[in-house]
Amino acid sequence: MADESWRVPSSVQELAATVQEPPSRYLVPEQDRLSDQLAGAEMPEPVPTIDLRRLLMSDGADEEAAKLRYALQSWGFFLVTDHGIEASLMDALIAASREFFRKPLQEKQVYSNLIGGKQWQLQGYGNDPVKTQDQILDWSDRLHLRVEPEDERNLDLWPGHPESFRGLLHEYTLSCKRVKDGILRAMARLLELDDDCILNQFGDKGCTHARFNYYPACPRPDLVLGIRPHSDVCVLTLLLMDQHVAGLQVLRDGTWYSVPAVHNRALLVNVGVSLEIMSNGIFKGPVHRAVTNSEKERMSLAMFYSVDLGKEIEPIPELLDEKQPARYKKIKCSDFVAGHYEYFSKRERVIESLKI
Repeated sequence: MADESWRVPSSVQELAATVQEPPSRYLVPEQDRLSDQLAGAEMPEPVPTIDLRRLLMSDGADEEAAKLRYALQSWGFFLVTDHGIEASLMDALIAASREFFRKPLQEKQVYSNLIGGKQWQLQGYGNDPVKTQDQILDWSDRLHLRVEPEDERNLDLWPGHPESFRGLLHEYTLSCKRVKDGILRAMARLLELDDDCILNQFGDKGCTHARFNYYPACPRPDLVLGIRPHSDVCVLTLLLMDQHVAGLQVLRDGTWYSVPAVHNRALLVNVGVSLEIMSNGIFKGPVHRAVTNSEKERMSLAMFYSVDLGKEIEPIPELLDEKQPARYKKIKCSDFVAGHYEYFSKRERVIESLKI
């Protein structure tokens, strides 16, 4: 029987503690190093920042809506402040997740995303799927959990220690849902749609995944990426960034820009390519990646909001006419997600295959 041990990458955290040089499987291809500086350029302007409370109120909403429109047309992501989520809740959840990642490997593997040690599944502790032997691996470990619908949570994969983890994640999920709903209603108004039009695209079983990303210090940040370039496959992402260590980069006009660390517990909101399709290309899902740091570990928490896996994703009919025909083919959400991982492993975007 063929040896397929290459399909199961090591825990990067354990690897980082034992190697002086990253294994070759983690090194960015040489041709990419020549044309691409992993250090990234400084952003030419501050990250667009939206006051969510003002955006959702009548007083000041027009000014914030104009900022939102600019952010969506220029970068595809923005920061939201005054979002109503207590900083103490955010701090406690990040502290609990750090505590989980610092546990011995044997304890974390109780929550493994490998069934029988071999078959990959989306949820659980581990790494992203390895599709081919020559796939370049990411310098990160993650804990990926489905948090909504609430009755479909697999609590066997939710860490039981620290004991506070499950309660904190539940509370954070409820708080983020309110933020997501408010943002998508504001986006619908920008498109001159009914307030709930985008929210209605999710269907009865729209799902939310929480992904805790752990990036150990890396001895060669000039050669290794934390997460390779990609666009999020979902409708919208809410990212809770590390307050102290930057690492996110976004691609615009062929240049990689470094997003500074955020110290005030603002959330970074990112358009997903499902919304790019729904808006018929008016809103763009930005290509982004994570770089590594030679001295410090880094953590982030992404909340991904996706439509019901059984639903089809397509341009919203109200946005189409003779002058603006559909720019993307419709696709079943489950096929879209599966295609994302196939293209992701090849460092490509699945949405390119759907353009008409």
